[in-house]
Amino acid sequence: MDLAALLDRIADDVAPEIGRGAVAGYIPALARVEPGRFGMAVAEVDGALHGVGDWQHPFSVQSMSKVFTLALALARGDGVWARVGREPSGDPFNSLVQLEHEDGIPRNPFINAGALVVTDELARHGDAAEALLAFVRQESGRQEIAVEPEVAASEAAHADRNRALAYFMASYGNMRHPVPSVLDQYVRQCSIAMSCADVARSALFLARHGLRNDGSRLLGLSAAKRINAVMLTCGTYDAAGEFAYRVGLPGKSGVGGGIVAIVPGRCAVCVWSPGLDARGNSVAGVAALDRFTTLTGWSIF
Repeated sequence: MDLAALLDRIADDVAPEIGRGAVAGYIPALARVEPGRFGMAVAEVDGALHGVGDWQHPFSVQSMSKVFTLALALARGDGVWARVGREPSGDPFNSLVQLEHEDGIPRNPFINAGALVVTDELARHGDAAEALLAFVRQESGRQEIAVEPEVAASEAAHADRNRALAYFMASYGNMRHPVPSVLDQYVRQCSIAMSCADVARSALFLARHGLRNDGSRLLGLSAAKRINAVMLTCGTYDAAGEFAYRVGLPGKSGVGGGIVAIVPGRCAVCVWSPGLDARGNSVAGVAALDRFTTLTGWSIF
């Protein structure tokens, strides 16, 4: 299959969707991103890399980082599952409602409350954001990947909801470290800037059933399968059912406009377009992945 030509076709097909939706206005630094951007990259398990559009332009990964921190936490043991569930939330990603009904245990690791717990768990072994940076730099082969200071400062200044989530969980004994320290690490991990190419290459371990790009094993087969499963059911906020219906792949979105998706045994895909729908997912990104699975016939179903 000529993936380079296929990506060109997808870019043409989804052109009417590019610029639709709204950028993430609740983080001022993200609100200034040009909504007409679009990039897409495919990293194959044999190392081949293909891209179209702004596929090498860095953007704020935001919640896509949650896939990597979960993997790094699970690589050190599965204790995180005693602190966070694996069920779809059905509520917005920053909702406080379920935490009160469920005694401070977040519904899954990809909503904000769950991701804060994962960051807290990873912090047992050192700074979680630094661990994530070291991982994506090695997997992508780009040592220049870094936190965007402007985005981090902007996000930290508007983190009242995340602060409330963390303190609420702490009141139930579900935080191990001081809330300000966990929030600092969480904000920095979300504010890392990567391109579609960087993200796709960094996520290949999930397509390779736990193997990193150097051939070493990050996760066992079972753990890699389970991360893909949670991505499928929980990775696109409260639109996970619609995403599974349209795309049919494990995926994780971020309010920076990125979506990473996995075709087990074949490739990792990342698409970026900043315009978001009402549930926080990239409008053009979902459309592009829908076309990708339609044209390739690759899905997990």
